[in-house]
Amino acid sequence: MEAGMPDVRVGVVNAPAVSDELTAELVDGIRGELEALFPDVKWAFHVLENGLVEPPAEDSEIVAAARQLLLARGWDFVVVLTDLPLRVARRPEVAHASPMHGVAVLSIPALGTFVVRRRLRDAVLSLVGALLGEDRRRGADGLGDAALRRISSRLSELGSDVDDQGQALRYTTRVVTGHLQLLFGMVRANRPWQLAARLSRALTAATAAGVFALVTPDIWSLAVALGWQRLAVVTLCSVVAIGVTLIVGAGLWEHVVAPRARQQIVLFNIATTATVVIGVAVFYAALFVLSLVAGLLLVVPSRFAEAIAHPVAFVHYVDVAWLTASLATVGGALGAGLESDEAVRRAAYTYRTSRATEHGDG
Repeated sequence: MEAGMPDVRVGVVNAPAVSDELTAELVDGIRGELEALFPDVKWAFHVLENGLVEPPAEDSEIVAAARQLLLARGWDFVVVLTDLPLRVARRPEVAHASPMHGVAVLSIPALGTFVVRRRLRDAVLSLVGALLGEDRRRGADGLGDAALRRISSRLSELGSDVDDQGQALRYTTRVVTGHLQLLFGMVRANRPWQLAARLSRALTAATAAGVFALVTPDIWSLAVALGWQRLAVVTLCSVVAIGVTLIVGAGLWEHVVAPRARQQIVLFNIATTATVVIGVAVFYAALFVLSLVAGLLLVVPSRFAEAIAHPVAFVHYVDVAWLTASLATVGGALGAGLESDEAVRRAAYTYRTSRATEHGDG
């Protein structure tokens, strides 16, 4: 290994019930394969026996406990080998990975009883790609050249330390500019465009607020009278309201617990903010389009003209849709405040899942 190469630190946490021999064999096997696949980084494995949680436990509890261990130990990501069953969206899973948290969890019993070592090796190698934002269902042998290059680039970014310049803004800027591809992969893995669709209470409240706005003549008059500058301010306020509600209300913002975890936390917070901003922007755009279509269909021109005291043009329907989308977004923020913290986390952070035992024990 050359001096100065990025150093990727991988924690392997095995439950007490998982064989130490199995874990040691796994680490020895995947170390060689990862070094061959990604020779531009150093691989440092740290094995720790820890049950993490008391059963029965939700998958999110395992991820949260593993994330705290990752930050405390200064790892880049962690693979948890558990003896507990895993369920994602009420479906049994062999393994899942959260690129945002840098945590992968694999259920050893779910691998079956035959060729366990090969399945374990294939699953862990697959999870490495998933942790770097690659949506893959096959083993490492199925990686294409483009995927290999993307993962290699993100590993180099992950393993590169950013010098602490003593100023939070400068440090954050250096993290962002040095890890753009990694951040993009983290955000893309979360599928932020699906954020609102996963929050039922926010959608219900937004729909109620939107319907109220569309059938209220006073809202029509207000929308036309405000002008685009004020409507833009209302839009900004509504988007900020739901964004802050999601991030602060559900505790999605991480705080620095140790200097060596600072880069991980900065990356996490930036990716979280980007996920929420993109999700809310898509949510707002969808509300605007739906409000415009509904307004054109439901708001009678004669009643509309009577309410605003002058002839109606298409731009006036746009104004009403604009204000309606903003009010519906505020309603969505109120609905998001009623969501459980766990529901918001599931909506914001998407797991990459694996169902390797679907074909039987071989």
